[in-house]
Amino acid sequence: MSDLKNIQTISLPVLGMTCAGCASSVQSMIEAQDGVRSAEVNYATQQVKVSYEPGKITPEQFQAAVQSVGYDLILDTLNGKEKQEEVQQQNYSALKRKTLLAGLLTLPVVVIGMFLMDIPYANYYMLALTTPVLFVFGKNFFINAYKQAQHGRANMDSLVALSTGISYLFSVFNTFFADFWHAKGIHPHVYYEAAAVVIVFIMLGKLLEENAKSNTSSAIKKLIGLQPKTVMLVTEHGEQEIAVSAVKAGDRLLVKPGDKIPVDGVLDEGHSYVDESMISGEPVAVLKEAGAQVFAGTINQKGSFKFRAEKVGAETLLAQIIKLVQDAQGSKAPVQKLVDKIAGIFVPIVLFIAVCTLGIWLLFGGEYKLSQGLMAMVTVLVIACPCALGLATPTAIMVGIGKGAEHGILIKDAEALESGYKVDTVILDKTGTITEGKPLVTGIEWVENEVSSQDEMLSVFLAMEQQSEHPLAEAVVSYIKDAGVRAASITDFKSLTGKGVEAVFNGETYFAGSHKILTEAHGELPVKIEEVVHQFQQEAKTVIFFTSTRQVLAVVAIADQIKAGSKQAVEELQAQGITVYMLTGDNAFTAAAIAKQAGILNYKADVLPAEKADFVKSLQQEGKIVAMIGDGINDSQALAQADLSIAMGRGSDIAIDVAKLTLISSDLRQVSKALKLSKATVRTIRQNLFWAFIYNLIGIPLAAGILYPLNGFLLNPMIAGAAMALSSVSVVGNSLRLKLTKLN
Repeated sequence: MSDLKNIQTISLPVLGMTCAGCASSVQSMIEAQDGVRSAEVNYATQQVKVSYEPGKITPEQFQAAVQSVGYDLILDTLNGKEKQEEVQQQNYSALKRKTLLAGLLTLPVVVIGMFLMDIPYANYYMLALTTPVLFVFGKNFFINAYKQAQHGRANMDSLVALSTGISYLFSVFNTFFADFWHAKGIHPHVYYEAAAVVIVFIMLGKLLEENAKSNTSSAIKKLIGLQPKTVMLVTEHGEQEIAVSAVKAGDRLLVKPGDKIPVDGVLDEGHSYVDESMISGEPVAVLKEAGAQVFAGTINQKGSFKFRAEKVGAETLLAQIIKLVQDAQGSKAPVQKLVDKIAGIFVPIVLFIAVCTLGIWLLFGGEYKLSQGLMAMVTVLVIACPCALGLATPTAIMVGIGKGAEHGILIKDAEALESGYKVDTVILDKTGTITEGKPLVTGIEWVENEVSSQDEMLSVFLAMEQQSEHPLAEAVVSYIKDAGVRAASITDFKSLTGKGVEAVFNGETYFAGSHKILTEAHGELPVKIEEVVHQFQQEAKTVIFFTSTRQVLAVVAIADQIKAGSKQAVEELQAQGITVYMLTGDNAFTAAAIAKQAGILNYKADVLPAEKADFVKSLQQEGKIVAMIGDGINDSQALAQADLSIAMGRGSDIAIDVAKLTLISSDLRQVSKALKLSKATVRTIRQNLFWAFIYNLIGIPLAAGILYPLNGFLLNPMIAGAAMALSSVSVVGNSLRLKLTKLN
């Protein structure tokens, strides 16, 4: 058995795929190679993801394998996407030119075939015009079909080549050997116009499909467009314009008004307002001053500033977002894997149906059984292209994931997007999810008539807390500094483990800390202060006492504030019929108060990380589909256990790899948007699959001539070609409607 550590995974662009059957061929050819563990081809993104053993096979070898069936891989992992887009653009331009020229030749063929059949040499004119349409402009269909046949495979090109080739050859025979039919008392028909029009319609359909598919990846293009090409580097000799790719960590950069910030860093000179809607989804610009973090892709407003580069290239937040969205758009939803299997066997089934159609016509067709049977077989081959089936899921996934990225919702893979619509229970962590995760002082209550100078005492308090290592000390320091107070000069500072801190100022000893430090120094509290402390505790606030050896000086209330949108987020989830739970390691007092503020009915306090995962499991055993929302670190066990894991992002420290879904702005209201997006995407996928299947279920029997015995109706191959082309375009168009979905 191979060592899993030796398995490598690589994503490569694929060239030359024209249908879902092509994707199936590429995938099966790569999977058949010794040393390849798995291959996954996405037709919509034109990418293949291969897991392989480097000791047994190289990318060059599975490139050769796909080249043997008429496709190709781009092995340049750095610039592969750009090269693929360049080739696709060239192919698109060539296809556009070929379609136009083929259309110009086909138009007179249609006019002659339908209205001027009786003019002299009509068949020869049509033969002369149709031949270049098939074998010059449409030659790729025949070349690709031949390569597929060499390996015992078939795809859309096989259907097109067979249908148009049979029509053409039958018409050529009837043109040169008309007497053969006349001797039997049968008038020979030719079908040049059908063969030519099918080629033109399929080329036109591919043109429209490629154009529509390019719109599905507009989110990526917008994100990539946020990256500036050049930047102003500040050096000892002045400012110098350099390429963004040349920026190194530690470089000092200048950003002028209206510029896009090129890399992540910390501002060290100047100030300005920066539009960070790319990250937060919030339209209001954020004030940036010295020490503030700035991110690549965000847009400077009016002021100029200089900043120090910290993260460059692939390490920037924007680069991570782009990579995540690209990977997610290339991933497959579970339903797509089933569709791929169907598409893989679809073409052989269609070939079988086409042969059966001809056989039935030859047995029961009457006077024109051969010509009508051949046309029915051709129509079946033309109408049954599996393109719509292959595009149904990936195009919806691409648009859905792109829409999420535009709203600050990063979706790791298609499976997360598909599973989100089933969620009926949401579990929220408290700290950093419902609350800000940053304790703040909400008030100080001084003991009246006992303190001669509050400012002096505040300066002592500040000096003590500045040296304290307790997590809550930072909140006190920030609060007192904001009041414009400077730290006093203290001596004999001591940290009293589990109690607080102690220091000496002007010969008197002072204490700051928990209730334990107070009782040791003074015993009972004054009645008024006791009432205040009780009130603070009822409000789920942590109390810090500041005292001297002689008296209690003040009590400080500290609270982790609930986020502005948390209550609204909970209400929105409950309005969708979702049950909301809050789990916290905090005490029951705090849990009850926060749950009440957020409008949460179900909560559990004093919960350890492992117990959170057990709680998720217990809900799943009850049949619930659970989404767990946390910071992606302390809640990692529960996130891993949940059906859908959602991480709250915080600036450049986003835990992208922790959860299936990341909310960049850490705004809980995004959860409701994410679940709405999931429902809309799955609904679109189902619509696409329904129409793709219905199209074939109705189209194939009509093409075979099922209505002919009832009313003499036979579907024209030209109409079949147009319908086939429009089916793919309609599926992509339906997916693009997702862009209009309102998530608010």
